[in-house]
Amino acid sequence: MPEVIEDADAIEVLPVLPSLSIAESRDFYREKLGFNEIVYEAYDYLIVRRVFAGRRMELHFWLTDDPRLPENSSVYLRGGGIDRLHAEFSTRALPDLSPLEIRPWGMQEFYVRDPHGNLLRFGRVV
Repeated sequence: MPEVIEDADAIEVLPVLPSLSIAESRDFYREKLGFNEIVYEAYDYLIVRRVFAGRRMELHFWLTDDPRLPENSSVYLRGGGIDRLHAEFSTRALPDLSPLEIRPWGMQEFYVRDPHGNLLRFGRVV
């Protein structure tokens, strides 16, 4: 397992996204996006985590029956190594993986949409 940079005093911002099925979210994020650590799972809540470039990425999900919520939700994950992450995701047959592109606002980005519609935007300053 890669070494994780620990900082007990760091304040983390952790997105909480809507999910139409906790089990489907768990399977997608684990199998397709590499969030192999299931921190917590209940019928109505899920926490998944993975390590990338020595840093933890953690996402939370809450159960909803309203499909409009995930269809209108997104999270932006910013940091280095986006090209390596995109290359990793490219090997996993993600149906909604966008190309890695430099955007007019000075960010290199790619996007992934999960099965329920949540948009994950990954980027770094160029």
